[in-house]
Amino acid sequence: MRTRRTIHVLATATAAGSLLVACSGAGGSSGSGGDGTSINVLMVGNPQMEDIAKLTKDTFTKETGIKVNFTVLPENELRDKVTQDVATQAGQYDVATVGAYEIPIWHKNGWLHELSSYAEKDPEFDSSDLLKPMVTALSGSDGKLYALPFYGESSMLMYNKDVMKAKGITVPEHPTWQQIADIAAKVDGAEPGMRGICLRGLAGWGELGASLTTVVNTFGGTWFTKDWKAQVNSPEFKQATNFYVDLVRKHGEAGAPQAGFTECLNAMSQKKVAMWYDATSAAGSLEDPASSKIAGHVGYAYAPTVRTKSSGWLWSWAWAMPKTTKNAEAASKFMLWASSKEYEKLVGEKLGWSRVPAGKRASTYQLPEYQKAAASFGDITLKSIEGADPANPGVQPRPTVGVQYVAIPEFQDLGTKVTQEISAAIAGKTSVDKALDDGQRLAEDVAKNYR
Repeated sequence: MRTRRTIHVLATATAAGSLLVACSGAGGSSGSGGDGTSINVLMVGNPQMEDIAKLTKDTFTKETGIKVNFTVLPENELRDKVTQDVATQAGQYDVATVGAYEIPIWHKNGWLHELSSYAEKDPEFDSSDLLKPMVTALSGSDGKLYALPFYGESSMLMYNKDVMKAKGITVPEHPTWQQIADIAAKVDGAEPGMRGICLRGLAGWGELGASLTTVVNTFGGTWFTKDWKAQVNSPEFKQATNFYVDLVRKHGEAGAPQAGFTECLNAMSQKKVAMWYDATSAAGSLEDPASSKIAGHVGYAYAPTVRTKSSGWLWSWAWAMPKTTKNAEAASKFMLWASSKEYEKLVGEKLGWSRVPAGKRASTYQLPEYQKAAASFGDITLKSIEGADPANPGVQPRPTVGVQYVAIPEFQDLGTKVTQEISAAIAGKTSVDKALDDGQRLAEDVAKNYR
């Protein structure tokens, strides 16, 4: 019999220091919108988030009088912090960035404000312009939005065109994983200190777990069968994981067990790796000459496959409002602005069109300025998002939706624990077989709650 359980809250808080932008990130705030109001926003430390932290004071705050206190954390720390705050009803934050995984679960638990009513009251927001996959991912069972997308993404392969040209290699637009492994071996060491590929090795269900699960899917594996039989040590799951670990160990980035999205972005943009498989949203940063040494020299291809037609994930970092906020009106104004066409235009004009937080609005891909800036990656990004199939991401039926995750509360803990063992395998501290056998036992315990 299926048993509902509340989302797992980690027993220990992450002690790492946060980057505070604007004023302090915590503490109470008062008011309901307008002069004198301040809101606290907790968000993930990705480049697009850092951009909005820079732009808010002189635009949104200047126009509305609403002061925004940002707390920016690395992805794993953000997940721990926001889960603790929302699940325990602590009420420390008025707005938090969450993803497609959390929304349906937190909606069922009654933790979030619905946002469709706020969006409908703002004619300039234009909800009809939002890409359908993003709306579906961020809606509750009642069909209402419970988060507003800041940017959307799938996953793709990014590569250094100069290195490929020098080696006489043509990267297929729709590569297989074996082709990518072969190319990684050929370009490893192509330049001093350069490795063949960057793949996430940092433990975490949304770090290593995200990229690895897409590989598992296309190799024919799955975390659970449709009737909740755990498959973590199945032959297909093992084959995919061994392939991934071997590729990283032989031709992957330095310090792979500690490398997540941010570390791989830095490695690729600084010419430390020749290829990178990760989020489509990374393209904007790679094409920014202010921070990337390979801007204008990056090639893009669809997510590599084995047995499936496609394998790109589907994700959105989105703005959610916990029900504990006492500043709903001010918080909603910020979220509507942060997800608006107006904000995208601001980023394009102030910071460059390649840095627009795209992947959420159809109109973005019709803007001449964005089309020019995103000529090399815009089409692949949009088609990857539209082509992702959360209901059927592999070769067999699934018990829940989700490409790179299983949409149950327990997966946050399960995915993190299993990837901790796989990260240790990348570091040479354990074997893949042992990591997955241990993971199988954990997955079987979770599956008992749903049979």
